[in-house]
Amino acid sequence: MNTTAISPLTVTPLGFIPDLKNATLVPFNETACENWKEIHHLVFHVANICFAVGLVIPTTLNFHMIFLRGLLTIGCALFIIWATLYRCALDIMIWNSVFLVVNLLHFIYLVYKRRPIKIEKELSSLYKRMFEPLHVPPELFQRLTGQFCNIQTLKTGQAYAAEDKTSVDDRLSILLKGKMKVSYRGHFLHNIYPCAFIDSPEFRSTQMNRGEKFQVTIIADDNCKFLCWSRERLTYFLESEPFLYEIFKYLIGKDITNKLYSLNDPTLNDKASKKIDRQPSLCSQLSVMQMRNSMASTSDSEDGLQMFLRGTSSASSLLTGPAEHLP
Repeated sequence: MNTTAISPLTVTPLGFIPDLKNATLVPFNETACENWKEIHHLVFHVANICFAVGLVIPTTLNFHMIFLRGLLTIGCALFIIWATLYRCALDIMIWNSVFLVVNLLHFIYLVYKRRPIKIEKELSSLYKRMFEPLHVPPELFQRLTGQFCNIQTLKTGQAYAAEDKTSVDDRLSILLKGKMKVSYRGHFLHNIYPCAFIDSPEFRSTQMNRGEKFQVTIIADDNCKFLCWSRERLTYFLESEPFLYEIFKYLIGKDITNKLYSLNDPTLNDKASKKIDRQPSLCSQLSVMQMRNSMASTSDSEDGLQMFLRGTSSASSLLTGPAEHLP
């Protein structure tokens, strides 16, 4: 039977102090740097400079992510050149090729997102007047107007809506060109000018009650062109875009207020309505709806119209004062 020899353990006394002067130094292993090699080629250093500059770009810079990905892409390309021509290192070339592809794809995607959005000529004035001042991005406006909506036309004398006949649940429209006239049982109420909602009071009322009919008649006073959304699909879209939903609430509320003002001042023209657009909303968004409900519930149309006009005379006086001082 083979027996294994057990080497005795060496026990160091507690009071032993090693002799450092006579100690023998153990040489480093073969991977230790005994002699520093010469400096790498300039391409190597330029690549690292690109990485360093890209990483120190402040995030407050508008295009900082594009600059970062662009510099990382250039740095990876220089590393591939260095590894192929001056180092002959296959692994360095392969890894940097992978990094190059990843950063290049990110760079292309970021540049694509920053591409200039071209808005149709017919909608450019609408965007500049209503949506751009509220900081709506062009790409979001393009999504809003690029689906479930279309541009329609009406010739002079054609009706957009007829009272007690046309349903208010189908659409929401903004007038792009021309002028429309709103009347109730033959009584002129107000005009609608470009860059204004045609049926904003009805849109607000249908959020509370479905199946209603127009209580006014809206007729094209000129050859008109308007942007028309499917109301149901627009509602679903706005639910998925909270920012745009708040924008629409504000625009519709302001439009209802302007219609209330023009109801008390039938001579209001397009130029004056633009000035009123810059005024804050002073009246409730339900005022025009109350107008139509009061007139619809009154058997005598003349008495119903006069009742509402008397009831809103105070609101008119509030709005007229600031408007006279507008530049």
